[in-house]
Amino acid sequence: MNKLELYARLLRLDKPIGTLLLLWPTLSALWLASGGKPDWKLVLIFSLGTLLMRSAGCAVNDYADQDFDKHVKRTAQRPITSGRISGKEALAIAAALALLSFCLILPLNTLTKQLSVAAVIIAATYPYFKRFFALPQAYLGIAFGFGIPMAFAAVQDTVPPLAWVMLVANVFWALAYDTEYAMVDRDDDLKIGIKTSAITFGRHDVAAVMFCYAANLTLLLACGWLLGLRAWFVTGLLAAAGIAAYHYTLIRGRERDACFYAFRHNNWLGAAVFAGVALDYALR
Repeated sequence: MNKLELYARLLRLDKPIGTLLLLWPTLSALWLASGGKPDWKLVLIFSLGTLLMRSAGCAVNDYADQDFDKHVKRTAQRPITSGRISGKEALAIAAALALLSFCLILPLNTLTKQLSVAAVIIAATYPYFKRFFALPQAYLGIAFGFGIPMAFAAVQDTVPPLAWVMLVANVFWALAYDTEYAMVDRDDDLKIGIKTSAITFGRHDVAAVMFCYAANLTLLLACGWLLGLRAWFVTGLLAAAGIAAYHYTLIRGRERDACFYAFRHNNWLGAAVFAGVALDYALR
């Protein structure tokens, strides 16, 4: 495997699910902030920025977790852990991607730039939260959802309370899908002493996932309703609720492969929510 292939694996370019989990709520926020008519330059900037920052976050995460990953079967062959890429290389790549992402938002207003600094700090510190915080997935939800306040800032030059409610909703969604992900590695994580929501929730893990899905969709319904969205938006949320119910059938047995599939399938839940938002505006 050559260096470019190793870098692609480090940045998870072969696994776009993480980028999509960031992208859907960011796009929904752009549509809501602009009344369904976002500037397509903003759509492009935020889409590319999402890809770059997710990739940078993966590099930082693997650097921080290299001593843990060697003890987990699923992650033991990651480029840094296996010694094929150095930690310094990974950090240099992450810094370059973060800088490139910042260059994308240079044409935008000062508030968006200020929020981008907070976004970088949150993304860079997330990997260390699993060492002491019982629910690191909640912090991940902030990192994965910070495109929401940034989108409102870019469009409106302010971040209204509704944007922060949407960020809270995203925290619940991240708790749901990343608990499913953590259920895959629970046995290994217990051995090496990492804290995850799957461990914290214990035997109530499935119930907690479903509660988080319900909280996410309820908060999104309130936000959309306050902005005047109706039939198509509600249809999108109902589709998302159906997908969440399907995930219950996958995770209730706590089988690794089924839990991992449920995690990856959250792409469709996010897509359903965004489709409801976009259609509601487009078909008025």
